[in-house]
Amino acid sequence: MFAVLHHAQSRTRFYVAALALCVASACAVASDDTPLAVRLAEIREVNRIVPERALPMLELLEDEARVAPLAQRIEFLTQLAAARHGMGQHAQSVALANELIALGRQHDHTGALAKGLLMQGYAAFAQHRPGESHRLIWEAERLANTTDDIDLRVRAAISSGEAYAEAGNLPRALQGLQNAASLARSNGDPIHIVMALYSLARLYSQMREPEKGFDVLDEAYAAAASANSPGRTALLKRIEYGLAIDTGQNERALRTLQDGLALERKIGATKRVAGTLVNLSDWYLKMGDYRQAVTYAQQAIEATQPLNDRRLDALAHLNLGQALLATGRLVDGKRHIETGITGFEEMGDIPELQTALVEYGVALERAGDQTGALQAYHRERKLSNELFERRRQQTMLELQEKYEAERKQRQIELLRSENTVKSAEIDNRRLQQRVWWLLLAVFALAAAVVGLLYRKVRHANAQLHAKNHELKQQSVRDPLTGLYNRRHFLEYMRALPASIPAATGENGVGALFLLDVDHFKHINDTHGHAAGDTVLTTISASLAEILRETDMIVRWGGEEFLAFLPSVPRHRMDEVAARILGGINATVIDHGGERITVNVSIGFAPFPLAVGKQLMAWERVVNLVDMALYMAKSHGRNRAYGVRGFADGERVNLDVIEQNLEHAWRSGHVDMTIVHGDADMPRAANA
Repeated sequence: MFAVLHHAQSRTRFYVAALALCVASACAVASDDTPLAVRLAEIREVNRIVPERALPMLELLEDEARVAPLAQRIEFLTQLAAARHGMGQHAQSVALANELIALGRQHDHTGALAKGLLMQGYAAFAQHRPGESHRLIWEAERLANTTDDIDLRVRAAISSGEAYAEAGNLPRALQGLQNAASLARSNGDPIHIVMALYSLARLYSQMREPEKGFDVLDEAYAAAASANSPGRTALLKRIEYGLAIDTGQNERALRTLQDGLALERKIGATKRVAGTLVNLSDWYLKMGDYRQAVTYAQQAIEATQPLNDRRLDALAHLNLGQALLATGRLVDGKRHIETGITGFEEMGDIPELQTALVEYGVALERAGDQTGALQAYHRERKLSNELFERRRQQTMLELQEKYEAERKQRQIELLRSENTVKSAEIDNRRLQQRVWWLLLAVFALAAAVVGLLYRKVRHANAQLHAKNHELKQQSVRDPLTGLYNRRHFLEYMRALPASIPAATGENGVGALFLLDVDHFKHINDTHGHAAGDTVLTTISASLAEILRETDMIVRWGGEEFLAFLPSVPRHRMDEVAARILGGINATVIDHGGERITVNVSIGFAPFPLAVGKQLMAWERVVNLVDMALYMAKSHGRNRAYGVRGFADGERVNLDVIEQNLEHAWRSGHVDMTIVHGDADMPRAANA
């Protein structure tokens, strides 16, 4: 289910530092006789909450503002960049930010530089470049703190805290936002106080400390009331909704949404109205009231049409599709969900696309469409593998660049040595012409220099050989876990003999185990990607302890691992699965003072695997194990599904089995076993 606010970190970045509120009566701009600085100040209050209304006002002032004094030009460019950003016009926003930076450098104006960097950071985040966004915002904060512009310093401090939260550094984020709140309180501006407390309350929600969030929210509501700002109050309603959902206060969440919707309509915040309608459809989806969910999702779609907001439109279609699926309208539901998924694909928002595909599969599974659920699951798996491959290629490029830089440095050093030798030879010739009796000493010196250079060349060649060996090792190893990578495993399997005798005895059979970390995205969303990396490295170490040194362990992709056991007694395969499940379950991961426990789902099968008298290709065995893993996922996770063999090997149709393994198992064509993660002993499961 898709909500605009409750997953705000990944779906919609609300830069509270760039948002201010206006009261309904203060949204009109003064006449042309009013000084430009006053008019810009009044538009600023409109711009920070209703950019769609502020943008045409700013465009009318552009000719006058561009020839105004420096301070007013900087303020105008900052507001126009913020309005373009608020309307999703990120290219124009970046161009205006570049103008600010150029003005700052031309006039040595630190405030203009900081404002330009902030706007560049906001645009980079909206375009899915979080690392670049955080770097720009932190640099802007450093510059802002050297000025006496309190508004800029508060906004930069809030944006910096939010950037640390997005990077998974929650302690640093908490410190930064608490400092921003202290700065706002010391300045006494209620708008600044609301801005800082809003972000702080949202951080407490992310940290799973809702009670602290409610306490901060009470102070923020008081500040918004003292500023007589219904827009600020409407913004706070959104964070109250998220906290109410987190604490199970569903009725309070609904009232908060309804109150916020009334305020947003009162001040004409059409984009925020559309977002609240999406949240209302999500709330009714959670409550199982699919009729109301359909109504509000349709209203949200209508509200987003004039806004040209692809993100809100995609979220509304996804909610509408889930509600329709739940009412049995599969064709219409799938159509709307595919529309939403297409929106995220066109925006290039890969994290949201993965989330949408996972929830799509769950919704189809609940609707009884197991085939559709499997397709959605494989689409998400393919996307995850593509992301992993891109990251691996980037790592290889970085290693290659490092190697090239070292090689060039060695060449420079060798050239310097050669120049030294040539200079020495010239000096020696001159010395020979002047002092013949020193000829023997000169030859001795030349021989010593040549010997030294020869040793240096040999040493350089040895280092080059070592670096080549290191690069070769890195090409077959996963850079994060140190395990073999998928490429090495594929080369290993292709190198196996074309025909391997099928092992029918108790000894000598091999096995393939495919593992997937359960709820891994939830771990990343809750604790940050650094915690996710810690989970993967810890599981890698646990597998190395659980399995034997002769077993090959592979980082298969994303949060998947593959283990190839070249020799294991056939009757001991279930015990191996149970040992893996139990070993991972017993592992407690300490990350940043938090204790994280994980479990995995497993699919496994013997290898080689015979169909009658014919051996299956290893690719088909891996595909069969992947389907068994999906069965473990769809039947509750923290368990293992293993393929033992086929009931009637002479008449078995592998194509039919590969289309739906579970149906083949329940029809008695496949012999399978199930091992539960919380069970003491494995049990067989025959159709």
